[in-house]
Amino acid sequence: MSKFTPPSFTKALLHPRYWPTLFLIGVMYLISWLPYFIQFRMGQGIGRLAIRLMKKRRVTMKKNLELCFPDMEESERYAIIKKNIDNTGLGLFETGMAWFWPDIRVERHVTYEGLEILEELEKQGKGVLVVAVHSMNLELGARAMGIKMSGCGVYRPNDNPCFEFFQYQGRSRSNRTLIDRKDVKDMLRRLRGTGRVWYAPDHDYGLRRSAFAPFFAVEKACTTTGTSLLVDASDCAVVPFAMIRDTDSGQYIAKIMEPLTEFPHGDPEAAAVYMNKAVERIILEAPEQYMWLHRRFKTRPEGEASLYD
Repeated sequence: MSKFTPPSFTKALLHPRYWPTLFLIGVMYLISWLPYFIQFRMGQGIGRLAIRLMKKRRVTMKKNLELCFPDMEESERYAIIKKNIDNTGLGLFETGMAWFWPDIRVERHVTYEGLEILEELEKQGKGVLVVAVHSMNLELGARAMGIKMSGCGVYRPNDNPCFEFFQYQGRSRSNRTLIDRKDVKDMLRRLRGTGRVWYAPDHDYGLRRSAFAPFFAVEKACTTTGTSLLVDASDCAVVPFAMIRDTDSGQYIAKIMEPLTEFPHGDPEAAAVYMNKAVERIILEAPEQYMWLHRRFKTRPEGEASLYD
């Protein structure tokens, strides 16, 4: 069994040091009840304001797109950056939607594709590693899927215990529970049964349990080998997932893709290459909605210079 204890609300969280956090959560809750189109416009405005204050993040977006798509026209990259800035702000509001909206309101905005894939795997008694990416609407995607086919999310607990309480409550609202990213035993326990575990292997998590594998046009991207560990030790199915927003209509598609049938078992480096290709396909469903502000290539092989200088 997992040693993780879900956070609970205590009087200690009412201490003045947590008042800014409580204020933020309160604002998120109140804003979540506004009509969607108002939240959408507010999100765009906040994204555009924030990126002016965080110039380094804009530089990171631009550099990531140049590295990943060197043959893309400059104007096309600029268009993606512009939309990505809007999506960055809207992502804050989509987190509030995910944490506070009732099920019926979430479902009004979401169309599901591929639910039968997960239903069939459940009938077969198969555990499923649901591979997602850090799109700006990942929180809402996990909530939407949890309403139909609940699972367990892999996450890093927040250092602020007050925020951690609300984060846990929001993320587990329609899902079973959350699993600390270091708790591999609990992930495997669920995957060996009929559990579904949400997993996002698209970021640079450092050298521990990693390999350098191609990612778009970057030949050596530090990539977690944790996927290989989980799949080899559980024999679970691996199913990609994408949450795609139609900006014009305010509707979303929660898309479950066909299981990955050619996963290279017993070879962590080959698995890293294989998974990066799967991640690329997910990102290309809506590249302007991906978290390009993350320094995806910050970890380099020994002796190689930073790609961000």
